[in-house]
Amino acid sequence: MVSTLSHIKEIERVAMGATSPRDAPVVQSWLRCLNDYRLDPAAAQEAYIVPETKLREHREQAEELIRIGRSGLEQLFGQVVEQNYVLLLSDARGVTVDFMGDPTFDNQLRKAGLYLGSEWSENRAGTCAVGACIVSGEPVIIHQDDHFDTSHIGLTCTAAPIFDTLGDLTAVLDISQLRSPTAKASQQLALHLVASTARRIELANLMTRTRNDWVLRLARSPEFLDVDPDAAIALDGSGRISGMTHGGFGALARAMNMRGISTRQFIGQPIDRFFDIELDDLPQFMRGRPNGDRLLKAKSGLAVFASAIAPAAGVRRMPTADGSKIQSAFESLSFGDPAMERLQARAAKLAGRDIPILIHGETGSGKEYLARAIHDSCGGSGKFVAVNCAAIPEQLMESELFGYAPGAFTGANQKGKRGLIEEADGGTLFLDEIGDMPLSLQSRLLRVLSENEVQPIGALKTRSVRLRLLSASHRDLAELVALGQFRQDLYYRLNAVVLALPPLRERQDLNAVIDHLLHRVGRENAQFYRLDVGARQALLDHDWPGNLRELSNVLRVAAVLSEGGVIGLDCLPDMLYQVGALPDRVEHDTDLRKALDECGNNVSALARKLGVNRSTVHRRLKRLN
Repeated sequence: MVSTLSHIKEIERVAMGATSPRDAPVVQSWLRCLNDYRLDPAAAQEAYIVPETKLREHREQAEELIRIGRSGLEQLFGQVVEQNYVLLLSDARGVTVDFMGDPTFDNQLRKAGLYLGSEWSENRAGTCAVGACIVSGEPVIIHQDDHFDTSHIGLTCTAAPIFDTLGDLTAVLDISQLRSPTAKASQQLALHLVASTARRIELANLMTRTRNDWVLRLARSPEFLDVDPDAAIALDGSGRISGMTHGGFGALARAMNMRGISTRQFIGQPIDRFFDIELDDLPQFMRGRPNGDRLLKAKSGLAVFASAIAPAAGVRRMPTADGSKIQSAFESLSFGDPAMERLQARAAKLAGRDIPILIHGETGSGKEYLARAIHDSCGGSGKFVAVNCAAIPEQLMESELFGYAPGAFTGANQKGKRGLIEEADGGTLFLDEIGDMPLSLQSRLLRVLSENEVQPIGALKTRSVRLRLLSASHRDLAELVALGQFRQDLYYRLNAVVLALPPLRERQDLNAVIDHLLHRVGRENAQFYRLDVGARQALLDHDWPGNLRELSNVLRVAAVLSEGGVIGLDCLPDMLYQVGALPDRVEHDTDLRKALDECGNNVSALARKLGVNRSTVHRRLKRLN
């Protein structure tokens, strides 16, 4: 084995730009360790095992993948255990969430970090198979002194990535030995075994999560079509791609001249964009016909072998939203604002598709209005059940969402309770502020989405549910995932499409929105209301941090305070006309232009001169343009 000193000197030479006979992934990882993570090759670090409470969180988030991949992991371990390999399944942050090894070597394995709870992220452990695989997204062998840290140079580790159905890395599968006297080339078989197992886990994950969709298996050789395909694609009831395996699809995509296209870019696209096939053609590719007859031609001209698997519940077509229903459902969302018009058109196209939609927007910006419009545009079949995850106390949320069996706990209704998820069966479940859902319930929700069944508290049997899920949040869910506060697998399940609602202060149709909401208040009160010039201008100049909800509340109160249906400044909250409105001398557009010219076209200077917020001036100028 190479000495510690010579290993450190080699890394130093690479840092100075010297060429190295080592594989490119190793050299690239060494340079990241030196330049990005500022690691010192002379400062050996013991393997790090995360605390038990932290490990529990990581395992909870990876619970479903562990369950789905268990069969493949056990099969792989059975193939390598005689060669003294241990098996590690790490999550996307490098923490080992599942482990298989010889228990007689527990102490040695734990010390070496080949154990449950060990963290193999590159920035902590240096160059290692799991860490390099997370960064590159490619299978890799890190053999002996390929490792950066001298405490690991006795190990040989081989890892392959596991991607979720949307093409994002979700886990890494690794097999390692405490010591191996043989050359790195001896690990090629290990690399093949790990990569093929990762591909099978991806396929099992796709089959589990898209059981109500068609699945099309693809292979360049007919012999492996039904047992180990190169790739698989899930198709929803409208013939659009709802998920896919990543491992082997890259090679197929390159063969079809589709280089540089990420897996996520395929999601939501119609299958006939890439292959000469439509939804009605899929049955002819099912088992029963000779493999050699099941040829599928790509648009590029490449021919591959295909095997179709029907949905578990039979063929399911999504309802198609016709033009009149779409127009009716979305007509009250926009009144000419370009950003809202684009969002409205996009939402209308997605409304009839079985694709998860995440609505993002500030509090009060109309997320539930948009969710209801999506539901209504498909004919409003079934109930629309809205749940605000931030408004339900954590200790009550589980029973509210999942329901409970009779006598499930002290104080429970003796007849039991039907949960909100079950209430939405056959319709739409809208989970607002889903970022506030506790981690423990996120795993249960994920199971509902993947299994299409719900298990009330205290119930022995599950109940089948079929629903469409729409979710919304004003928080950045990706940031919550990075902080470990939101399950990564649930995040990717929810955000196949993100619809971002603009805040009210940025909308160019604010005038029309005011009139629409005021008309609604008039209908509620059976009275006609109108705004005088000063009141309207104050409303137009306000920042509206509370968005539509704040505007609606202001108008309702103003209507009550009005005299003869005329709403003046005195009917509005003080903060609207004390800070928001422009002074009388610049009420007119021509005066505003002149005042801006006098300030050298400096908006900040004009705002200071007038004693108003810059946003007030910016909004007026935008309307002038």
